Amino acid sequence: MSNLLFIVAAPSGAGKSTLVRRLVDRAPNRVLSVSCTTRPPRPGEVDGRDYRFMDAARFDALREAGDFLEWARVHGNCYGTSRGWIAAEQAAGRDVLLEIDWQGAAQARAIFPDAISIFILPPSMEVLAARLRGRGTDDAEVIERRLLAAREEIRHVDDFGYVIMNADLDTAYAQLASVVEAARLTLSCQRQRHPEYFAYF
Repeated sequence: MSNLLFIVAAPSGAGKSTLVRRLVDRAPNRVLSVSCTTRPPRPGEVDGRDYRFMDAARFDALREAGDFLEWARVHGNCYGTSRGWIAAEQAAGRDVLLEIDWQGAAQARAIFPDAISIFILPPSMEVLAARLRGRGTDDAEVIERRLLAAREEIRHVDDFGYVIMNADLDTAYAQLASVVEAARLTLSCQRQRHPEYFAYF
């Protein structure tokens, strides 16, 4: 299949969401994976855009059928990435981006070994801490927990094929876009996308 799966991971505050959403917004043939969840929608959230909201019975049925690429229970609610949804998007001619943590990335790579994996690094832990404090949404205890989690996440950087240092958002975005474009220009992708051209040789 010529449509690709990109796995993007990063510690909280590294700029992963901003970079991925910019990448998706600028190309109609790219979509961000929409996770399934059993938690109720928050004000302003839209089913199918923010999450695919469902009850526990439906989630369990999908899990037991083996539909989830990865899933986890967080604060009493379940979250999962649907393999069927990814396959449908790729069949429709779109590349899929997974914005995921290192554990989910490991599960995704086990099922999709050809996925392109990208890790977004902050330039330093000091900069990361400043970004988290600058959000103004978390107290000091929560920020400290996020920083401890970030150190654990960064320890798994060697599992990824590409690493982008997000010291400057525009530069980091250009590098991310370059990785995506290069992946689409591999020989195997081009052969699948343009078989009629290669038939001449």
